[in-house]
Amino acid sequence: MLEKFPCPDQELICINVDKVYDWVMKENTFDFYLPNTPIRFGGITESTRLNDYTVSCEVTPAMNNPVVILRRENRSFRIDGHNVCLQHLTIQKNFDLVLFVTLVDGTVLKSDTIPFSRSEQVTLCAPEGTNVTVEYTDLDCMVTSQGTLSLDNQRQEITFTGLVLTVSTCQSIQSTYPVTVEFLADYCEPRADLAIGSCPPPGKPQQCHSIYPE
Repeated sequence: MLEKFPCPDQELICINVDKVYDWVMKENTFDFYLPNTPIRFGGITESTRLNDYTVSCEVTPAMNNPVVILRRENRSFRIDGHNVCLQHLTIQKNFDLVLFVTLVDGTVLKSDTIPFSRSEQVTLCAPEGTNVTVEYTDLDCMVTSQGTLSLDNQRQEITFTGLVLTVSTCQSIQSTYPVTVEFLADYCEPRADLAIGSCPPPGKPQQCHSIYPE
């Protein structure tokens, strides 16, 4: 028979984690002037007319390479009486834009995805080798000027002239680096199993007695 040994309550373990070198929250609002080039829209037919319409937009982070560091410069700062070397970063943020044209009869025309980029600068403790990530706690798009547009039914394309969008972002920017850390940890205990029968009792959906039946 195998001899049983009691397990200790704690164990010294090593795990791989991302060390956060620096972390800031930033708000940023910028205007995006849409180029007056034809954009393909789904839902356009031969009978589509643009007599009355509204334009709206939706912006999301790009699926591929949402953040690219264009430049990383060391700069010295005097903070709390100490000289500190920080990095002045030029970051290119890539987005995907989708436009919606809502016609007077309620029909919604949706554009193909339109990629665009925006560059901004931020100062962090982000020495060479660290990764920089941007997560958006809020990302809104608003049409501030519809301008004018022309429709090509045959090609299912719309060309905008003077369309201006305002994009507002609340963003969490972190510089991180993968490290291996050691700490003393408690063992986890399993929870008790739930006392659930094999078959649920018969039931019925809730009713709205206040409105039906009277």
